[in-house]
Amino acid sequence: MDYTRRAVLAGLGLAGLGAAMPRFGRKVAASSIMNSLVMDPAAEGAGTCPFRLAVINDEITRDFEKACQIVSGDFGLRWIELRSMWDKNVTELDAKQVEDARKILEEHKLRVTDIASPLFKTDWPGAPRSSQSESRDQFHAEFDASAQDKLLERCISLCKSFETDRIRCFDYWRLDDQKPYRAAINAKLQQAAERCAKDNIVLLLENEMSCNTATGEEAAAVLKAIPNKNFMLNWDPGNAAAIGSKPYPTGYELLPKDRVGHCHCKDVVSKPDHKYDWAPVGGGMVDWVGQLQALQRDGFRYGLSLETHWRGAGTPEASTRISMDGLKKTLAKAGISC
Repeated sequence: MDYTRRAVLAGLGLAGLGAAMPRFGRKVAASSIMNSLVMDPAAEGAGTCPFRLAVINDEITRDFEKACQIVSGDFGLRWIELRSMWDKNVTELDAKQVEDARKILEEHKLRVTDIASPLFKTDWPGAPRSSQSESRDQFHAEFDASAQDKLLERCISLCKSFETDRIRCFDYWRLDDQKPYRAAINAKLQQAAERCAKDNIVLLLENEMSCNTATGEEAAAVLKAIPNKNFMLNWDPGNAAAIGSKPYPTGYELLPKDRVGHCHCKDVVSKPDHKYDWAPVGGGMVDWVGQLQALQRDGFRYGLSLETHWRGAGTPEASTRISMDGLKKTLAKAGISC
């Protein structure tokens, strides 16, 4: 996977179903959305860590079994976020590959935080073509606008297969002027959330610098416009910082804290040419100590997932190991035991 294209310019214009949830290979237990939203992971055997500490699997290696071994055995975690494996996006796995992946997860005693899908990471129909719409950051997935409803149904099916209640989505490639289209984009997201609600699934909108919601300020506006309780934010402070915003405390303070349903961890550094590049967690400009303390204070109990991106150690695996070490040290500095 080519990660060199992920450096960005500053000016670029419910989780877990509870302690009674059956293990893999059995039918997902039914639960209400509200019950899922307030579930305490301590009841799920998460130990003293208030968060579901995880890693996005393909940030480590394309070898899914090896990634699970590292997450469970080396990092000592119980959660993993699924994006792509075996050179396929998770949404494109066939039935046998889904079953193989389930068996590997069970073997390593790992549970899935969410399906990290590319839902709505495409051009908005009828709008001028976005400068961000080139094939990038797709993680082995290519879906045009007409395929999004079908893709959503596939993600819902995968939630059932992998016993999770969360789907990550975006809100289309970033437009120079999104105002004429924002209401229609919000309506599409709300429609998707309503569809997810029928299966007790939370739809997580990630703030992404190449999409129309990039910052805490923009995320707060979208959450206000779409009041559905099962429509939540996948908060990514690193993405907000990469577009030139200050994610914490400025952006985070604007967010409705009960609508933050997942968090991605990575860090960024400023470069002399006004560009930004990725860094290990704790080695960049994001105030992760303050952010983590705020998440704990505000009752966040969902997936806290390392999305390394930084490749300074030479390989994805080596870089992820260093960044995970940085994340654990940062949690310790924040006074959080994980």
